[in-house]
This record gives sequence, C-alpha cells and structure tokens, in this order.
Amino acid sequence: MNDIRTIAFYLPQFHPIPENDKWWGKGFTEWTNVGKAKRYFPGHYQPRVPADLGYYDLRVPETRQAQADMARQYGIEGFAYWHYWFGNGKRLLERPFNEVLASGKPDFPFCLSWANETWKGFDHGLTNRNVLIEQLYPGEKDMENHFYEVLPAFLDKRYITVNGKPLFLILKPFDIPNPKCFIDQWQNLAIKNGLSGIHFVGQTGQFEEYKNILALSFDSVNIVRIQDFMRFGRSLPVKIIDKILYEFVGIPYIYNFKNAIKKFTGPEDQEITCFPTILSGWDHTPRSGRHGIVLYNASPTLFEKHAINVLKNLKNKPYENRIVFIKSWNEWAEGNYMEPDLKYGNGYLVALKSALSKASS
Repeated sequence: MNDIRTIAFYLPQFHPIPENDKWWGKGFTEWTNVGKAKRYFPGHYQPRVPADLGYYDLRVPETRQAQADMARQYGIEGFAYWHYWFGNGKRLLERPFNEVLASGKPDFPFCLSWANETWKGFDHGLTNRNVLIEQLYPGEKDMENHFYEVLPAFLDKRYITVNGKPLFLILKPFDIPNPKCFIDQWQNLAIKNGLSGIHFVGQTGQFEEYKNILALSFDSVNIVRIQDFMRFGRSLPVKIIDKILYEFVGIPYIYNFKNAIKKFTGPEDQEITCFPTILSGWDHTPRSGRHGIVLYNASPTLFEKHAINVLKNLKNKPYENRIVFIKSWNEWAEGNYMEPDLKYGNGYLVALKSALSKASS
C-alpha cells in the first residue's frame, strides 16, 4: 500500500454513442479529435499517438483490464470516472462504467466524479458555441433518482472511501441551485440505505474559493490550479504579448510548463480538507483549434518535479485524507494523460512512481 492515495480522473468518451454521432458524425469518439490535431507553432507536440494501449474502444473489457493493471503497477490507487447526469434521468457515456460495475472487472478501485456542466460545441470539438445538451436541476425528486442511480456503485466493495464514506466529487459545486440541500438529502439517503454517509468533494480552479466550497457542506475541496497560473503567474507585459499573438498572429495561448508548475501548488494543499491535483500537461487545441491553451515543453522530468512539490504537502495528513488527484488518466484531447504515447512511452507513469517513492521516503 502506498503512503499516498493517488486517484486519476478517467474519461469514458472513447466509444461511440448516438448523441455524438448526431453532433459530430458517425463513429465519433475522443480519438477523432486527437487524430485531427494540428501543430500551431514550431515545437508544438501534436498530434499525439497512443502507444501500448493503442486507439482503444472502452466497450472492450480487455482494454479496461489493461488500463487498471497499468495504473496499479505505477502506484495509482483507483480511477475517478467522469459521471454524466443531466437531470430527468438523462445520462451519457455511462456504458464503460456500468459494465465495470456489473461485471466486477477489473477488480480495481473507483469512485465517481459528477461532471455537472452543459455541453457546448466549442468546448468539445465544434466551431460553434451552440448548446448540445443542457445540465438541468429539476428538484428534489430528481436528486433522489440520481442518488439511487449511483447507489449500486457506492455499495460496491471496490468503491473508494474516506473514513468509510464513499467519495463523490462534483465538478461545479456552485452551479447546483442549493448545494447544501442536495448534500443533506444525499447524506440522509445514504444513511437510510446502510451507508455511514458520503464524503463530498467540490472541485474549483481558483484557490480563494476553497473555504466557500467547504461552507456549502462539502467535506473536501479539489483544487486544479491552471486558472491560478493564468491569473497570477505572468507579468502584465507578458499577458499583453500573449493577447497580441492570439488575436493577430492566430496562434493559441502558449505557456511554458516549467513556469506554470510553480503555481500548481499552494498552502491550501496542506489542509486536511484539501485534495490537491497533479497535472501532466495541458493542450486543448485538438478540441478547440487555435483558440485553445497550450502548456508546452511538458516532460516526464518536469512532471516528476511538479508531483514531488505537490506530494510533500500531504505528509502530515491522516492516511485517509492523504489523497491527490491526477488530471488525468486519459484526457488525450486536453493533453493531460498518463497512458503511454509514442514520444515518451511510459515516462509519465515511471515519473509518478518515482515521485510517490520519494514522497514516501
């Protein structure tokens, strides 16, 4: 058992669904965006090509098993599957996780992360900003139905817990009309159904929202600090130059990963109620073209340095709360993934294992 609990976000977008066929064309998966990626400046690492696991289909059980085996080998405790509930019982991309749950395989820990956001074209690979599917919050009955939809997962022996309570992350805690009401209802339903409660985690991209999320009855906060770097990690002249290059030269916003990682940790990470994030990189251009954001010159060496800086903040926490999230296991079209590619092989996984070993010692 590792001294640190490492949970990797897991994207289930790598299989076709009717909605994606309608919006983007027959057979669309996230690999479609990955494959059509373009280079927008000299040295831009695109397109990215998967190595060991190939262009997989998450409907294939052998693929899911291989992912779990690989993650376990390099020190990852489990996957946080992105979970899509749009209200009124509407779900998307649920098949891979449902099959994991129903089959009992792979025997690898997991939890759920509710991606409670409206899907828009621009954010997912189209040139327009049209709403594809809206996130709705119909009321208490829908919240109850949502709970019972995920209850079988909460009761599964593989489900990741904190002090015996299933961990459930919410992407946009402030978007829920009454977060405290939602949490209270689910806590009551959890106890009614034999659980000791739920450990709710709210995610944010701005460190100053940390205490505000806790005030909404969340147990912990996961901070992803890309926005913090963009707001505070650059001087005003650099911001002006970036804007000029973006508007008039037609290249994406480009930031040096080596500089960015200096802002990817903070004093909040030492708090027992904060679960920090390790980021392997960022490049949104496969989805949004030149309008994306790129952290360039990312490498396993810099990733290990960044991971060590984050992990050292966990050493004084109780084991149950010594959790760090990895963004991500397989967000290929956002340029943050741990799976092997043709350029670095399994370099990021090796770097993670090394960082975990150094943090433990």
